Amino acid sequence: MGNVTIRILARELQLSAATVSKALADSHEISQSTKKRVLEMAAALNYTPNPYASSLRRKKSNTIAVVLPEVADSFFSQAIDGIEAIAQDKGYHVLVCLTHERALKEQAILHEMLGGRADGILISSCSETTDPSSILELQEKGVPVVFFDRICEELDTAKVVTDDRNSAYKATDHLIRSGCREIAFLTISENLSISHERIEGYKHALDERGIKFKMTDIIPCTHHAEDNIHLLKKILGKKDHPDGIIASVEKLAVQVYQACHELGLKIPEDVKVIGFSNLVTASLLNPSLTTITQPAFEMGRAAATLLFKALGNKGADLSQVVIPSELQVRDSTG
Repeated sequence: MGNVTIRILARELQLSAATVSKALADSHEISQSTKKRVLEMAAALNYTPNPYASSLRRKKSNTIAVVLPEVADSFFSQAIDGIEAIAQDKGYHVLVCLTHERALKEQAILHEMLGGRADGILISSCSETTDPSSILELQEKGVPVVFFDRICEELDTAKVVTDDRNSAYKATDHLIRSGCREIAFLTISENLSISHERIEGYKHALDERGIKFKMTDIIPCTHHAEDNIHLLKKILGKKDHPDGIIASVEKLAVQVYQACHELGLKIPEDVKVIGFSNLVTASLLNPSLTTITQPAFEMGRAAATLLFKALGNKGADLSQVVIPSELQVRDSTG
């Protein structure tokens, strides 16, 4: 059995991880018979203590971890800049960990943090996440956790978000005012709270303008560009294709441009496009892209500020912070 941990020993012995840890440390709180059982099992399974984790349990690591789904998205790169600005001022290192939108990878990263690699965690959930138990485990161990952008609503912890519902409402309303009546909404996950919020804002704007919402106008996309472009070409290739598209994720907006180019459709004449995006090159696209621009840097700064507040005061009252996004109108919506 490779990579034997205290948790594995605890499971085999049907003891708590805390009891096993204390037994291995020869704590006076643990009976000699239990210590003997633990040591025998440790020897049988070739358990090797992690000296790095042990040293970190004795003192602060002066490191915070930032757990992200990706860094290709310009939102996250700008958020890291905001986090770094606060962490450097506090004399802390920033450890960036990528989940690549995989729930198992996210769980493995968070489990590793239990060993003391970081004093606190900033996290933006991956699109597959449905089980918050890894976060709860960190909280039970006294590790502060702050969510930003992609949050887990059911957890009682600090969160930094933007006004996703209102932003999607503004995007949809702008397209309607620009003449659109068949507006498609592109999304990548049914699990993310930001997806729910943005879809609700989209539906609200349609309802206010007397446009009937159709479930078929919500287009689930994937994390694979080729699959998305194929899907978009199929949708946009129809005679009654959407006349407006909202890309709820930055990379989807670029893929809409590519699909339109391959089909010979003109933006904004044949289809108007708006995207949730922090691309600094949005104004340089042809045509320039109308965006909902999120305050990524400010959200990163705010999240890091809350985390250091929690590190300085374990009983700090940490509530949700909402920082508004901005609609930037450009040529892609006419």
